Amino acid sequence: MKDFIAISDFSSDEIQDLLDLAVKLKKQYFKKGNKSIFKGKVLGMIFQKPSLRTRVSFDMAMRHCGGDALYLSPAEIGLGKRESIADVARVLSGYVQALMARTFDHAHVVELAKWADVPVVNGLSDYNHPCQGMADALTIVEKFGKKSKGLNVSYVGDANNVAVSLMHVCAQLGWNFIIANPEGYDMDPKAVEIGQKLAKKSKSKITFLRDPHEAVKKAHVIYTDTWTSMGQEEETAKREKAFPPYQVNAGLVAEADKDVIVMHCLPAHRSQELTDDVADGKHSVIFPQAHNRLHAQKAILARLFGAG
Repeated sequence: MKDFIAISDFSSDEIQDLLDLAVKLKKQYFKKGNKSIFKGKVLGMIFQKPSLRTRVSFDMAMRHCGGDALYLSPAEIGLGKRESIADVARVLSGYVQALMARTFDHAHVVELAKWADVPVVNGLSDYNHPCQGMADALTIVEKFGKKSKGLNVSYVGDANNVAVSLMHVCAQLGWNFIIANPEGYDMDPKAVEIGQKLAKKSKSKITFLRDPHEAVKKAHVIYTDTWTSMGQEEETAKREKAFPPYQVNAGLVAEADKDVIVMHCLPAHRSQELTDDVADGKHSVIFPQAHNRLHAQKAILARLFGAG
C-alpha cells in the first residue's frame, strides 16, 4: 500500500487483510496494549473541516503504537490557497512519515498523494470516506462474524460520501447494499459504476430505491447519516423538507430483521435522521462503531508503514 484514498483501490483480499489486522490490533490493545510498531513515525494531519472522531482516533492510533501526530489547522495550511498542494506535499514529506487529509474537495487528496513522497490517507472528502467505511465493516464483522456473505446492509437517507464508501466495502466483502434516498439526492454515478463492478466480482447486489420501508425489509444493518453534510448548509431548509420520510425511527427498525443493528457515522442530528429511542436503544451500535475508527485506522497505518 502506497496510499489509502478509496476502498475501491484495493482487492477484496486486501480489504479483508486490513480487517483481520484491525481485529488483531484491537485485541492486543485491550489485552496488554499495542506494541510500539509506529516508533519514530509522525503522522501529519491536515484539516479543512472540523473533526472529533477523525482527529482524536488518528492521534490516539499513533500514540498507542508508539508514534506521534501533528495537527495542522485550516489556517496553518490553506491547502491550495496559501501555497500549491504540490508544494505542501513536498515540504511535509521531508518532515513527517505519513499524511492524513480531511478535505472538502476529493481532488485535493488525490493531488497530495500524487506529489507526496510519504503515504497519504483520505480522512474524508466530498466523494468518499474510506476510513469510516473500514470502521463500519469492522463493526459489522464483529456483530455477524467473518463469514457474513449475503448480509443485507440498508442505507436510508442522503446518498453522500459515507454512503459511497459503505457501498464499496459491502461490494468488496459480498454484502448486499440497498439504498433508499429522495429523488435529487442520488449517489455519484462514477461511484455507482465502480460499486457495480465490485459487486459483480463478489456476487453481491446493489439496489437503489426511493421507499425506505422497502429498503429495510430483511435488513441486517440499517445505516443513516445527517441530511445536510458540512459545506451544504445553504441547502438545509430544502433538505429538511425532502428527508423526513427517511427518518430512522422505531417503526422503521421494526420492519427489519429482528437482530438488525443500527449504524450512524456521527455526528447525529437527533430527532432528524435518527430518533433518540433508536440511537440509544438495543439495536444501536453507533458508539462501538465510532470507537472502531481507532482500530481500523491502526490497521491502515500499519500497512502503509509496513509494520505490524
